[in-house]
This record gives sequence, structure tokens and C-alpha cells, in this order.
Amino acid sequence: MRLTVVDAFTDVPFRGNPAAVAILDRFPADRCLQEVAAELNLSETAFVVPRSDGDHDLRWFTPAVEVDLCGHATLAAAHVLARPSVRFHTRSGVLPCLVGSDGRVTLDFPADDPEPWALAPDPGLDGVRWAGRGREDVLIELSEAAAVRALVPDLQALARLAARTVIVTAPGDRPGVDCVSRVFGPNVGVPEDPVTGSAHCTLAVHWGRRLGRSELVGVQASRRGGTVHMQLRGERVLLGGGEAPGPATAP
Repeated sequence: MRLTVVDAFTDVPFRGNPAAVAILDRFPADRCLQEVAAELNLSETAFVVPRSDGDHDLRWFTPAVEVDLCGHATLAAAHVLARPSVRFHTRSGVLPCLVGSDGRVTLDFPADDPEPWALAPDPGLDGVRWAGRGREDVLIELSEAAAVRALVPDLQALARLAARTVIVTAPGDRPGVDCVSRVFGPNVGVPEDPVTGSAHCTLAVHWGRRLGRSELVGVQASRRGGTVHMQLRGERVLLGGGEAPGPATAP
């Protein structure tokens, strides 16, 4: 099995979110896929198998479980295939990807509209302005970006929210940035994800409604950091990578 590691949602080395990609003739047993992902210990490993119709089947594994949707590993898989366009068949339906002449990948993902949700039990966060829940993820909005950047999460408390990931977000704190976020997934074996494409399917809807705009820019303020460009199109969200934020955005 040949594996390629791609730093997604950045154009700076050693930033963004690294994903491993394996292009296979067929999927081996699930146990094998999970063991490979656990051995690599990246937040996601993507396994891709070509289909007879020219499309590809795609599956994603964290070190602990298989997941239904992953943005950065999909971007990495499209980059490795190096085609102008590719369609992945996944647990979340068909996901088209376009690769520009500059190599940048645009993902076409399902939007995830979070519904207001009572935040219980207390996850140990101060300054909570709003909480909601999407298909699998919890979204918690804080009042200040500085609180998101400085957050030292109680992962056990976040795990009790029984979500795939917990997205903590706040309004942007510099020109050209609409929101900042960090994403924690203790229930799927990812304490903190560096840059999370699928989380921006929720962030795009939430901040699009807040700001009254369909095009937004988000910075995920993990230690590695990354930038995600979002464009709402009805029930879909177009996601693309961008320049990595400078060191000042790291917690």
C-alpha cells in the first residue's frame, strides 16, 4: 500500500491539516483499513478505489473509527489524483471536486444547518453566546475570537456532548476573516483537528446567516492553522483552501 501525505487547506509547509491518501485497486478488509489509519495516527486517512464509470469510491478513517464525511482528506485525495475534476462516491453521497489550473481544489459538500440546542452538561466553556447541533457535530459560538484561540478544552467534558466533533467558533478578529474556529473530536480519536473541511459546512451556514452573506472566509486557529474559503449555494457549500495564517493566530 503506497501512501501520500498532503497538507490540506494551506500553501505553507508544515501547516494546514495533513492527511494520508492511498489509491487502491479494491478495498481490503475494514480491519486492515482501520489498522493502517491507527498506525499513521493522522486525523484522517483516505482510501480511494477507482470505479468502472471513471468516478472513485472514497472512505475516511480516523485512528479510531470510520467517519461519514471529511473535507481535508477529500481535498488531499483530489490533489493526489491530479485531475481537472473528480467525483467521489462516499457515505455522504457524491462529492464533486474541481482542481484549478493553479492546483487549488474546490470541494462541493452538503451544507449542514445547525439547530439551536441546549448545552448540557456544561462543557466548561466561558462566554457561550449560542449553541447548536448539526447532523453529527455540535457548534458552540463564543463572544470573542481570543477566547477560541486561548481555549484549553476539557476533552472529557466535550466527549460527553456525544457528538462526532465539537466546533468552537467566534467572529473574526482581523480584516478579511469572518470567523475563527477550533474543532475537537475526542469521540473519534482526534483530540484537536488542525483544519476541518466538514466543520465549515456548518460554519458557512451559521455565519452566513449571522452576517447575511454567502461568501465567507474562516480561519481555524489550531497550532498548525489553516484558512478555508466558503461559498453557500443553496443546500451545498463550496470549500477551498487558502494561505495559512501567520503564527499570531496560533493559541
